[in-house]
Amino acid sequence: MIRILIADDHAVVRQGLRTFLELQDEIEVVGEAADGEAAVAETERLQPDVALMDLVMPRLGGEEAIRRIAEVSPATRVVVLTSFAEDSKLFPAVRAGAAGYLLKDVQPRELVGAIRAADAGETILHPAVAARLVEDVAGRADPAPRTPLTEREREVLALIARGMANKLIALELGVAERTVKTHVSNILGKLGLSDRTQAALWAVRAGLVEPCQSR
Repeated sequence: MIRILIADDHAVVRQGLRTFLELQDEIEVVGEAADGEAAVAETERLQPDVALMDLVMPRLGGEEAIRRIAEVSPATRVVVLTSFAEDSKLFPAVRAGAAGYLLKDVQPRELVGAIRAADAGETILHPAVAARLVEDVAGRADPAPRTPLTEREREVLALIARGMANKLIALELGVAERTVKTHVSNILGKLGLSDRTQAALWAVRAGLVEPCQSR
């Protein structure tokens, strides 16, 4: 079972998410929190696999809550679920270590997929969020790094930079999902990166993807 903590300051949102998620196979909602401080405390107490968290909550902001959760429960993956795609919210959350950043217009099946992907160690970004990250990096003057990747690994990396999960990459390339997972693991290892977000940013610097491709 994937054990979930829901953190949102709106009770109706928490209840709606709990009702929906508890209908899903292999997902168990183990707790709720109505503010940032409670989110950290409940994460420390419950040690959930995934914390599904809004960014704008009372008592403690999302960025700091993500950082504290990483300290008290390193194995917990934080997936941001918010209404805000502004740079002032997005970039701090990603830098703080969010394993996913979704907007509240996400489709229910995509939310479940993101939770499962986060639990599996992947980083999942809403397409609009991925576009903003790509645009930000593309606007910098960093020289493109040399790449030690194979041609297939470069293709996979370009699709990661477009915000695609492993299952969609597998469909795009006509290969098995486990093959994509192997490629992703090889990419991260060769480039010395820790997650898919870093890989997406690396892809932009290497010129493997343009900002318009991520939309």
